[in-house]
Amino acid sequence: MSATRAPRLPRVSATRLIVLGAVRTFQPVHGYFVRRELLSWGVETWAHVHPGSIYNALRSLDHAGEIDVVDTENEGARPARTRYRLTTDGEKAFFTLLRDALWTVQMDPSALFAGLMFASALRREEVIDAMTARCDKLRAASVEIKHASQDAAEARTAPAHTQELWNIGAARLGGELRWCRAYAGRLRAGHYRFYPEPGWNAPPGPEGRWDAQLWQPIDR
Repeated sequence: MSATRAPRLPRVSATRLIVLGAVRTFQPVHGYFVRRELLSWGVETWAHVHPGSIYNALRSLDHAGEIDVVDTENEGARPARTRYRLTTDGEKAFFTLLRDALWTVQMDPSALFAGLMFASALRREEVIDAMTARCDKLRAASVEIKHASQDAAEARTAPAHTQELWNIGAARLGGELRWCRAYAGRLRAGHYRFYPEPGWNAPPGPEGRWDAQLWQPIDR
């Protein structure tokens, strides 16, 4: 093993999943609504999605044939707004990206955050399987980074203080592993709702609050 090689963790982009997921959730929907909704989720902070890139993503998805134009809305003096829905290819892309986000371990957590936003579109058992596999990968990455850190310290080919880069990497992997185990336990205990369980896609009430029963575990 190279003295300075870090674990090679693949990268999954969050932006495409987030925009596909938003269109899928609210379809048919226009770009302004998607942008407003995603900004209310704080995606510019936790997913590094620039507000202007949301429109670019919609154009790219349209060009790729993953969303399709439904119609054009006209409200008073406002500019016309094009409404979109997912195509069959868009539906396939959404689930591929969603599964990649949940199964793939990477240092940048934005794809995982996006995956958790839309995980309820999958069946509970699949999400449990994804988290079980994710825990295994996190354990393996933690062991690899431990040995790579030891090699780097013995080689002394970098300044001593850079050892903290290994230490913070190990701490982040360890923290995610503890969360992953706890989340899988909550899923097994019936927390949250997943397709096609009752209430899995229930909208909020008139005051923007979800039914309190949805916060309670279901009998499994």
